[in-house]
Amino acid sequence: MAKHNVYKYDPSKAAAMAFAIIFSITSLIHLVQLARKRTWYFIPFLIGGIFETVGYGTRYYNATQTPDWALSPYIIQFLLLLLAPSLFAASIYMILGRIVRLLDGASRSLVRPSWMTKIFVTGDVLSFFLQCGGGGILAQAKTPKTTNLGNDIIIVGLLVQLVFFGFFIVVSIVFHRRMLASPTNISQTVTVPWSRYMMIMYTVSGLIMVRSIYRVIEYVQGPDGGLQAHEAYLYVFDSSLMLLCCLIFNVSHPSQIIVGGGKNYRKMSSDLEMLSAPDRN
Repeated sequence: MAKHNVYKYDPSKAAAMAFAIIFSITSLIHLVQLARKRTWYFIPFLIGGIFETVGYGTRYYNATQTPDWALSPYIIQFLLLLLAPSLFAASIYMILGRIVRLLDGASRSLVRPSWMTKIFVTGDVLSFFLQCGGGGILAQAKTPKTTNLGNDIIIVGLLVQLVFFGFFIVVSIVFHRRMLASPTNISQTVTVPWSRYMMIMYTVSGLIMVRSIYRVIEYVQGPDGGLQAHEAYLYVFDSSLMLLCCLIFNVSHPSQIIVGGGKNYRKMSSDLEMLSAPDRN
């Protein structure tokens, strides 16, 4: 297979292997948690963890080839590590919509629950495909013009992600503040720690936001910028932050507040609606 000079440094075998192993462990735990609790809306998050695992696994394989790196493993790790956070975000969007419905809090939300997942996941999908298309172009670019095109498409995709994710954080904060100021009957009756979980969501959302800002700056600087020239930035502002997201949800899994995604969830919602009847009279 043809060899290519695709990295601007010698990638670390130890770091890539370490992150591949840890991501594989946390993803396996997520798989077990998802299957046991039937939190099907968390499937995108699990796929994101698998992307991270395979991405760092292929990065390790590339590192063993230094300095003659094969192009195919480079493209795989490049795309998977770029796209994984979009899948993490998709599941987080769906969690908020379920919390709003769980608490009968539609009147306290800037966005109706029936539209919440549609709006944010649509933005996430758009961002995903823009980054995927730009990444595919950039990974195989052979001319400055093609490199700039791929770079610009990735920047647009990341900016779309930032806009939608920023709006999501605003919607989350406004909903939370309104619920605390004017709680529904259900929010005062349920035993699930929904308010604490909102804080967890803020933490994870902040980690993804910092990572996305880092990526925007990285691609705005371009291939000759300092961020792409030093591997340490990737592990500090991307790998570590995304790993923290995975570990946080291992410890504070959404099944702690919403059990099941099918009949159990609908039955629980129906029971809670009966409790909230006085609130709507």
